Amino acid sequence: MKNAKYALGLDFGTNSVRALLVDIATGAEVGTAIFGYPSGRAGILLDAKDANLARQNPADWILGIEKTVPAALAEAKKTIKGFDPADVVGIGVDTTGSTPLPVDRAGKALALYKEFRKNLNAQAWLWKDHTAHAEAAEITALAAAEHPEYLAKCGGTYSSEWFWSKILHCLRTDDKIAAAGFSWVECADYIPGVLVGITDPLRMKRSRCAAGHKAMFNDKWGGLPAKAFLAKLDPRLGELRDRLYQKTHTSDVPAGGLTKEWARKLGLRPGIAVAVGAFDAHLGGVGSGVETGRFVKIIGTSTCDICVWPATKRLPDVPGLCGIVDGSVLPGYLGLEAGQSAVGDIFNWFASVIEPGGPKKGSHAALTRGAAALRPGESGLLALDWHNGNRTVLVDQRLTGLVLGLTLHTRPEEIYRALIEATAFGALTIVRRFEEHGVTIRDVVNCGGIAEKNPLVMQIYADVTGLPMKVARSGQTCALGAAMAGAVSAGKRGGGHATFAEAQAAMGGVKKTVYRPDAAKHKVYLELYALYRDLHDAFGTKAWTGSLHHVMKDLLAVKDRQRSRKPC
Repeated sequence: MKNAKYALGLDFGTNSVRALLVDIATGAEVGTAIFGYPSGRAGILLDAKDANLARQNPADWILGIEKTVPAALAEAKKTIKGFDPADVVGIGVDTTGSTPLPVDRAGKALALYKEFRKNLNAQAWLWKDHTAHAEAAEITALAAAEHPEYLAKCGGTYSSEWFWSKILHCLRTDDKIAAAGFSWVECADYIPGVLVGITDPLRMKRSRCAAGHKAMFNDKWGGLPAKAFLAKLDPRLGELRDRLYQKTHTSDVPAGGLTKEWARKLGLRPGIAVAVGAFDAHLGGVGSGVETGRFVKIIGTSTCDICVWPATKRLPDVPGLCGIVDGSVLPGYLGLEAGQSAVGDIFNWFASVIEPGGPKKGSHAALTRGAAALRPGESGLLALDWHNGNRTVLVDQRLTGLVLGLTLHTRPEEIYRALIEATAFGALTIVRRFEEHGVTIRDVVNCGGIAEKNPLVMQIYADVTGLPMKVARSGQTCALGAAMAGAVSAGKRGGGHATFAEAQAAMGGVKKTVYRPDAAKHKVYLELYALYRDLHDAFGTKAWTGSLHHVMKDLLAVKDRQRSRKPC
């Protein structure tokens, strides 16, 4: 009997890195380890003077690899009789994004040099950094005037979360980093480059996923935005284009082979395939079994939504999306990305920062129990889920949250439920935007800790959207998707899989539990959603011309009706 073969997924998140070792024939997760980033606050470097700033120390990424991979291998040795690390055939990498990092000519992160260690601008600019909101607006305006095609494939608005806006802000605010930085590299490109020993920014293989969704890369206009366009924003930005890349790759392609040095450090065979990197949400979609008609929600601190569309079939541009990119999720398919800038972060803010009723009464568990006992609309509350801005469909990171309908009798669990419902309404807004442009959604597969651990959230999402909510079999779908990429990049000859479809069939799946919408609750939620849209459009768009006079009174009417109903 042949030895089983394994793939390793490395998942670089906001607060930690996770290593996951997976049997490529069965999907069995045989070893895992997680390492919390030691820098900053839970791995995030912050600035008390600027709430928009969020950075990450690249040294934490390297330390995370060194800590998690040997630990995952050690766990596999304990649980699998005869396990041999030599049977690991490939490594895949997923990361947050856009998380660009300034590097020197050799590709070394500036943050690793002594003179720049305390300079926040030398660190990786984490996805949730919004310091470049002014630059994002400037890029949007110039593209709208001169190159509307650039915007058409990224939803019509360029975001402060993305590649060019962050770099432009850095160039304008830090001359030292501007002078020292030869190029900029996404985390999704940096990690594979380090592992295969190709850190030269002009030689490393760049991610189609990162470039297409965040850097306006598209082969239709010659790759990256035109040099003249970038130079109008800042001459240094135009010059930078020559020090970036002209070609991108999908994650079935190897970035190279694992170096002897890293193989020795980690306890793996040298030369095994390391896949070109991609973003966590996109490989999370792969790990969740994304296919045409299936909508994947990766629910964590924020939410990323992923679906695919055959590249051979016409698809109109969809306003408000985070991109339509050929091959960003699966080769041969257009990858469509959307999302919400805060979901779990909102719940954590209420439970941990506001802490209503103290640590016990204000815990997630206590608040969830209380919220579960309420009917839709019973609280008379309605919230907007913009505590960290709006990613889709408004693409405005300066928007803020709102809770409407508070009285002197409002209880914490009522607010908590309203916040959950707000994120569900935000999810429905995204679903409708897809469907309005011809993308049919058959079902939704959810993954992440909230999907795994909170049935109330899943049921509310089903009741609000009117769609069945499934949960991915794996609790680590991003790492699983990365492991699939590792297996596919190895190929059949290397002991892996020939295609992502083959890897998904062998390694993926969903749980048996399905949260189905309750028709009566869905009807009430559609009433509330109409009011949510009034608030959404009134506060989020310039074109809205309606009135908000009715909103409070309509909320009270729903409240009175729901409270008058007899208990079930």
